[in-house]
Amino acid sequence: MMSFPARRMRRLRRTPALRRLVAETRLSVDDLVAPLFVREGIDEPVPVTSLPGVMQHTRESLVKEARRLADLGVPALVLFGVPARKDATGSEAWNPDGIVQVALRDLRDETGDQLALVADLCVDEYTDHGHCGVLTPAGEVDNDATVELYARVALAQAQAGADVVAPSGMMDGQVAAIRAALDADGHEETAILAYAAKYASALYGPFREAVDVTIVGGGDRKGYQQDSRNGREALAEVALDVVEGADIVMVKPAVAYLDVIAAVRAVVDVPVAAYNVSGEYAMVKAAAERGWIDGEAVALEHLTAIKRAGADFVLTYFAAEVAETLGG
Repeated sequence: MMSFPARRMRRLRRTPALRRLVAETRLSVDDLVAPLFVREGIDEPVPVTSLPGVMQHTRESLVKEARRLADLGVPALVLFGVPARKDATGSEAWNPDGIVQVALRDLRDETGDQLALVADLCVDEYTDHGHCGVLTPAGEVDNDATVELYARVALAQAQAGADVVAPSGMMDGQVAAIRAALDADGHEETAILAYAAKYASALYGPFREAVDVTIVGGGDRKGYQQDSRNGREALAEVALDVVEGADIVMVKPAVAYLDVIAAVRAVVDVPVAAYNVSGEYAMVKAAAERGWIDGEAVALEHLTAIKRAGADFVLTYFAAEVAETLGG
């Protein structure tokens, strides 16, 4: 009987060129979307303490950062607004002169079609109670009333120049209502990126600092965001959003939910996004500042893992610095 030598798995790992040649997953600048924050009523950018390197931008500094991203080759940004006035319904979210709407027009004037402009579509940044919708007298989020408001926000954002609206509130029926409102107003070309599997994660703390959100009474969003213990439920959520007209579906957070990203990728044909959230970013930055890890290497490893799990692109606060590394 003929015997064969055991395959040596190390042969194709021997040099950097060989490793590049056989790499199964490739991370490029094209895979990155940068989350940006614009705040009404400030004269200078304000650093977000828990997100090193991230700012609450003025309209002027936002435009400069968008130009920098475009020049680095980053294809898209997602915009979050911090209004000067908040109320029970979050009415500044659909104000034609609200901070996100004026900022979208600024960005369109500066970058044209060089950047895809994604507008986060929720009201938590705009409500005085910090929830993602209007509240019933009992203090619970009213799903149907909130969805009606989301449709108004979508129209305001589309009219201001958003290429993509990104509903993130996890309300039942939100995608269908937004699609119907956009189509009825002549915005059939405006795409919907649905936060389809968004978990009630403990990793959002730095983000809430960035948008000045505090949930009244120390409450949480577990009644409408997903339970971190559930994976199959995510597939049902995603399937509903696809049926309702989502052009892209997203899993949030990313690194802690790679299994969900992989499961979603296996069952849908639309693009899959993942959000490398604020807490995931902050942990890497904090450990790197203490010299415990190589922050740049870990960031690249995390983003590559998210791609390997099946994401077509990643929303990440590392976008600009990783674009510089990859472009260099």
